[in-house]
Order: sequence, then C-alpha cells, then structure tokens
Amino acid sequence: MNIKVCGITELKQMQQLDALNVEFVGMDFQSDSPRFIGEKLAKNDIKKADFDFKKVGIFFNPEMIEVLDAIDDYGLDVVQLNGHETTEMCEDLSSEVEVIKAFNIDKNTKDIDALVAPYDAVCDYYLFDTSEDNAGQFDWNILAKAKIEKPFFLSGGIGVDDIAKIKAFKHPDFYGVNVNSKLEKEPGVKDMALVLKFTHGFK
Repeated sequence: MNIKVCGITELKQMQQLDALNVEFVGMDFQSDSPRFIGEKLAKNDIKKADFDFKKVGIFFNPEMIEVLDAIDDYGLDVVQLNGHETTEMCEDLSSEVEVIKAFNIDKNTKDIDALVAPYDAVCDYYLFDTSEDNAGQFDWNILAKAKIEKPFFLSGGIGVDDIAKIKAFKHPDFYGVNVNSKLEKEPGVKDMALVLKFTHGFK
C-alpha cells in the first residue's frame, strides 16, 4: 500500500515521515488553506533534503508560473492539482514532474470513467476525494465499478479506523491512500503516533 501524507508544515515531521517509509509527502501551496506552507518550510532545506519519499506540491487553480517556481524552489517530484485545471496545464507539467489530478466525488457523480477520460493522456495518477458538501467519505463502490485504468489514490476523511475497509477495497488500479486531517493534532501538524499506527496497519 502506497501511503501519501499531506498537509505537512514542519521539516522535523518530514524527517519523521521519511523514517516511517511513507511513499509521498504533500505540501499545501493554496494560500487560503489552514495548511498553507507559507514561510514555514525553508525552500533550500526541502530542495536539498535527501528524502526517500516523493515531494508533492498541492495546488488549486494555480497560474502555471506559480507551479513551475515551486517545482524549482522546493525540488518537487509531483504536483497535485485540486481545482479545475485544464488538460493543457496537466500535459505541460507532466514534462517536468509527475502529475496527480484530483477529483471531488459527491452523490451527483455517476460516471467516473467519463469524469477522468479527458485527463487519461496527460497525468500520471488520479486522486478521488470527498467533495466539501459531502459529509464523511464518498461511497468507494462507485470506483469499484469503474475501469479508471490509471493508478489512483483514495482520499477524504481516512484514518486509523479505516484500515480494514481499505484492505477490503479491491480495484486493479487502486494504488494508495491519501491521509491528512484524521491524523492531525491541528491543521498542518500531524499526530505522529497516529501516523505510525496507520502505516503499521499495512505491514
């Protein structure tokens, strides 16, 4: 199971996550987010660090130059696009780094394959998250019925209590889980005991 921990704002916690052998660590570049990295992480510290995980920059409807600057400043390996970014932007970025295109799923989402089809040729992974107006997790069964045909992450309110549910979920392209708020002490600060418990649940 590939584990992606997002919303990190402290270098020490990135080092701890590296020791836990998680595969992806995300930094939030959305200025209105409570987990916005701002000046909390020094660019050179992150760029020069010898982490084994992939560094992910998370963006919402960014300008292209903003993403390119962040890739260069922080040495990003992956960008995650959470907004309504065009296929053209995804394609341009995919020549620089790996690209995760995120989709919010709600009760009105009927056809996953139609939703992702425009992005099939221009990104590396999908991420399926709970929409803001949908309390709790979305019904993962909608993914089980879809072809998708690209590695994807499950996201949205996932925590330690969901380990058994994650293990029971089956899809040939299910690649990993994205965790954030359920493993936090406060926005941007993870409860490392919970992260440890979560990662050990898949060993």
